[in-house]
Amino acid sequence: MSAAETSMRRLVVTAPREAAWEEVPIPSLKPRDVLVRVLGVTTCPHWDLHIVDGVPMFPGHELRYPYVPGQPGHEAMGEVAAVGAQVRELRVGQRVAAWRASDIGAPGFYGQYGVCRADDLLPITSSRPPASWASLELAMCVEVSFQRLVAHGGVRGRRVAVAGLGPAGLVAVQLARHHGAAAIVGIDPVPARRALAMDLGASEVTDGDACAWSTGRTGTRAVDVAIDCTGIAAVVEFLLHRTRDAVVLFGVVREAVRYEGVLMWGPGVSLVGYGEHNFAAAQSAAAAIEAGTLDLSALVTTTMPLRDYLRGVELLRRKEAIKVLFDPWA
Repeated sequence: MSAAETSMRRLVVTAPREAAWEEVPIPSLKPRDVLVRVLGVTTCPHWDLHIVDGVPMFPGHELRYPYVPGQPGHEAMGEVAAVGAQVRELRVGQRVAAWRASDIGAPGFYGQYGVCRADDLLPITSSRPPASWASLELAMCVEVSFQRLVAHGGVRGRRVAVAGLGPAGLVAVQLARHHGAAAIVGIDPVPARRALAMDLGASEVTDGDACAWSTGRTGTRAVDVAIDCTGIAAVVEFLLHRTRDAVVLFGVVREAVRYEGVLMWGPGVSLVGYGEHNFAAAQSAAAAIEAGTLDLSALVTTTMPLRDYLRGVELLRRKEAIKVLFDPWA
C-alpha cells in the first residue's frame, strides 16, 4: 500500500439479491490488527447463498442490511500492507492466509483490503497461487472433525465415509487420505462431484441410494467412521446405519436426527458433534497443503472480479461452481 492510498473498494450486500461495489476509506488499525491487501477470497457457498437470499445462516441470528460481509468473506489470502503497533510476528509484504474467521458482522475480506487480528493469520512461505491458500479457514474447520475422530480410533488404516461432496466434503476426502485412511467412500447425488472426489483420492463413490447400499454396520460395505458434510437429517441417519464406530457432524443440522435403539449395540455407534476452531488444526491443514496432499485450488471452479459477486453466487445456486475465487483488483 502506498502512502498516497486512502480509499479502497469493498462489497456491500444492500438487500436480498442486491449488492454494491462501494468506495470507502481504508480502515485504521488497533494495536493487534493487520491490514491485508487481498489477493484472493473464495466463496463459502452456504454463507453466501443465505446472506444473498436474506436468510440467517444459523437459526436465531438476526440479519440486517446493508450487510458488509464478514462471514462470508472469511476465506482469503493476501499480503501484509500494514501492522498495528503491537504486532511483531508479521511484517509488511509477507504473504498470509486467514485461518480463523473474524467475529460475525465484522467486515471481512470481500474488499481490496481487509483488517484481521494478527492471531488469526498464518504466514505463508510457499509461492503457491491464491487459489491454493484462500480456503485455509475451511480446511482448518474440516480438520477439527478429524481431531474429533481421534477419540474414536482416528482414520489411519480404516474405511471412512464422507457424505456431501461440496467444498467441505472434498477437503475431507483429501484430509482422510492425508491422515492415512485405507479406503474413502464419497457420497453425493451430483455425478460431477463424485468424479472430482475420485480424482482427489476417494476409493469409491456412490449417490447414496439406500436400496443400493442396504443397512448394516458389519460386512465389507460398512465403514469404520464417517463425516457428514450435508447437515441433512436423513443423510446422517443413513450414515449411522452403515458405520461401525462414529459419525461426526460437520454440516449445520437444522432438523431432528433420529437415533434408534438398535444403534446402541454391537458396540454402539457414536454421533459426535463439532469441536472448537484451533490453531493446531490450521497448522495441520497448512502442512497438508505444503505436502501436496491437500489441493484447495481443485475446489475453485472459476475466478472472477469481486465486483461480479452476484454472478458468482448464481453459479453456486445452480451448482455450476463448487467455489468461486474473487479477485478484488480485477
